[in-house]
Amino acid sequence: MLLRALDDVTRLVLPVACPGCDRPDVRWCRDCLAPLGAPLRRREQAAPRLDRLDGVAPLPVWAPAHYAGPVRGVVVAWKDRGRADLDRPLGAVAGRAGADLGQALGARPGAPAGPVLVVPAPTSAAARRARGRDPVVVLARAVAAGLATAGTPARAVPLLTQRGPVRDQVGLGARARGARLGAVRLAAGPVTGRRARAVVQERFACLLVDDVLTTGATLAACETALSRAGMPVLGAFVLAATPAPSTRRRAPGEAGGARRTGGAEGPPVHLPLVLPTPRGAG
Repeated sequence: MLLRALDDVTRLVLPVACPGCDRPDVRWCRDCLAPLGAPLRRREQAAPRLDRLDGVAPLPVWAPAHYAGPVRGVVVAWKDRGRADLDRPLGAVAGRAGADLGQALGARPGAPAGPVLVVPAPTSAAARRARGRDPVVVLARAVAAGLATAGTPARAVPLLTQRGPVRDQVGLGARARGARLGAVRLAAGPVTGRRARAVVQERFACLLVDDVLTTGATLAACETALSRAGMPVLGAFVLAATPAPSTRRRAPGEAGGARRTGGAEGPPVHLPLVLPTPRGAG
C-alpha cells in the first residue's frame, strides 16, 4: 500500500509516459514494444556501408524490428532521454535474440574454440558522460547471457573504443557517417581485467551489438578494427534497422509486428542459416 502511494506521488512530481505513443502514466505500452518481439531477420542488405564491393557477402545483421514509429520513440528515449527503466524490456529483447542466435552460431562449422565475445559498438566518452552510462553495453551483456542459455559460451567484452571528437550520428548522412570509420580502434586499456590485446591474441570469434542499424558505418568500422586484429566477426545484433526505401511506406511503425518485404530482409533466424566465412578467420 505504501509503495503504491509513493508511486502515485512520484508520478505527480515526475510524470511518465510511454515513449512510443505518449500514453500517460505508463512506462511503456505492450503494443509499442510488440514489434521488438518479432522473429529476428537479416537486415544488412538495406545498409549501404556494409557492402564490401568485392563480391564478399556483407556482415550479417539481425534485428527484430524496423527503426520507425513507436520503436524509434522507445529506442531514442532509452538511449538519449534518460529512460534507464527501459533496460529491462530491451534487455529481455536482447536476451531472447542471444538465445535464438546461439542455436545458429553454436552449430557453425570450424568454429574457433572458446567463448563468443559479444562486443558492443563503442560510445564516445562525451556521450557516456552525457548519458551517465553506456546503453549498448546493457544489450551486449543480455545477448551474451542469451547465448549462454542456448549452450554457446559467451561473454560481453568492450574491446573497441572511439577516438577523437565524434559527433552523434543522428541526422548524419551516409557520407558523414562513413567519415567516422577511422574513429574506431581496439581499446588500449584493460577489458574484463585484462589488456585488450591479450584478449585479441586468443582469436575468439566476435558478435557485434549496437542499438540501431542505419547506413552500417559504425558496424563496418567495428568489423574492420576486429578483422585487422585477426578476430573473426560472425555478425551483429541490433534492436532495430532503418527500413529500406522500398519498404518504408509499407511499414510505418511496424503495426502488428515485423513484415517480410522486398529483398532487403532475410528469413527469420530460426530457419536454417549458412553463415559467410568471417573475415579474419584463418
